[in-house]
Amino acid sequence: MRATTTKRDLPGFHLPLYQPAMTNILILTEVQEAMRARYKAMLLERFPHLTINVVGHHNDVGPYIADTNVLLCFSPPMADHVVQEAPNLKWIQALGTGVDNIVDLPSLGKEVIVTNVRGIHGPPVSEATIAYMLSLARDMPRSARAQERSAWERWPSHLLEGKTVGILGVGLIAEYLAPICKAFGMTVVGLSGSPRPAPGFDRVVARDDLLKVAPEFDYLVALAPLTPETRGIIGEKVLAAMKPTAYLVNVARGGVVDEPALIKALEAGTIAGAALDVFSEEPLPAANPIWKTKNVTVFPHLGGYSHGYEDRAMPTIAGNMAKFLNNDLKSMINIVRKPTSWGG
Repeated sequence: MRATTTKRDLPGFHLPLYQPAMTNILILTEVQEAMRARYKAMLLERFPHLTINVVGHHNDVGPYIADTNVLLCFSPPMADHVVQEAPNLKWIQALGTGVDNIVDLPSLGKEVIVTNVRGIHGPPVSEATIAYMLSLARDMPRSARAQERSAWERWPSHLLEGKTVGILGVGLIAEYLAPICKAFGMTVVGLSGSPRPAPGFDRVVARDDLLKVAPEFDYLVALAPLTPETRGIIGEKVLAAMKPTAYLVNVARGGVVDEPALIKALEAGTIAGAALDVFSEEPLPAANPIWKTKNVTVFPHLGGYSHGYEDRAMPTIAGNMAKFLNNDLKSMINIVRKPTSWGG
């Protein structure tokens, strides 16, 4: 492969860049057009010789995908035909933490490296989680409905103070969230596939003990990644074991919750309510019964969606891009899927 070497002053990087001829980048994300354009502008500022195309839906990749070497995307808008139609694809940089619906795509080539952006979601997702918990405790949707009717209604709210929250998945976001919950006077119990002491948690128990400890929780917050072990883990049995006054908050992945079982539990009053930020199918179809389910509030994947996200993600993206262009793939960070040829 022919290449040119160019020196650029990249923050945190002082490497001569190996510039593969005709490196083509495709940015695929359904976020607002201005945010999509910002990813492109920030990358071109650092790597002006790249060819970068931007699309907002997987059905729009057609003109670009055959020549694409690098794909930047979130997992929800991905589809198998994208990787199937990308014979020159070498690397996928996930723009979020989750890589389900990327690494498990049937047509993903065995030599495609996949990296993610992790470590930046603690503040936005934790703040969203607290907002959702407060919304449930104070029944804020009821206030909005009353305002639409110009109706003056008052009712007592529940407090977070003195309540117990179970956090399913003890990763970086959970470690940021737990001390905030403690500041509200809550007891915090973590559930992990690999239990270990963690800051802000009163205790951490095995994920396999979820059914046993579920009756303790006033709030159950899902933060676990979607894996074969966690798919549908919050199902009929767990929901039945929870208090009838308890609430569920899902800021993980839709597939972590058995949605039909949740709808049944909410309609029956098995639990008091749920705040859902993520869904098995996104965007959530208008015909999906979740929209009309009793005591549920739908948040359209807003947890990590915040102003300045691109700025927080760019150090990882640009750092990995510099290493990709320098043909130094094994030094990239946040590798979640290695090429088969690497072995191990």
